Amino acid sequence: MCPHALIPFKPSSPKSRLSGMLSPEEREIFARAMLNDVIAAVKDANCSPVIIATELYDSEDILVTIADNDLSGSLNEVLSQAAGPVLILMADLPLATGEAIRRLVNTKSDIAIVPGRGGGTNAIFVKEPTKFHVDYYGMSFSKHMQIVREAGLTCEVVDSFLLHTDIDEEDDLVELLTHGTGKSRKCLEDLGVTLSVAHGRVGVKRKDVYHQQS
Repeated sequence: MCPHALIPFKPSSPKSRLSGMLSPEEREIFARAMLNDVIAAVKDANCSPVIIATELYDSEDILVTIADNDLSGSLNEVLSQAAGPVLILMADLPLATGEAIRRLVNTKSDIAIVPGRGGGTNAIFVKEPTKFHVDYYGMSFSKHMQIVREAGLTCEVVDSFLLHTDIDEEDDLVELLTHGTGKSRKCLEDLGVTLSVAHGRVGVKRKDVYHQQS
């Protein structure tokens, strides 16, 4: 099985909640590094990556589709026309591995879902995409489970630390610096971001602290 893996990606002004740690340019560099780690994991799982970009984005060897709609609308357009199984994987999962993705696509259920933190959805694999649609933002995991029930499909909720760990807040960088092995971790280290311990709690700091311009 070699399903298409749809990877939504925002090239400009990504990860605004990291603005206290990284400059706008650095956040774009970091977002690209995470995307590259996700793509590497997708390829290792023998899936075919397709970037769903919010604007023009140049990639030498990966198919890029420009979203003409919001996230849900753009993905649903692809799902409605898909001829085979489809994987949807967020671009901010730098701990993703081929093994973790293979576990997802080898599900015996009609659909496999990896929930994200805060009620979100980090990954979805659907065998018959024309029978399913997505509804992101807000409590998307609950919405997706309701869509599954209404469609009469079977679903496996996959418990995967590697696919559950998305990067949105500064505290999330702790997991990446602790467990990451790819380009994303190296990117942070090159920017001087390191682990720190204060009052028994692990956090992150910069050797050359970036101060956001007012």
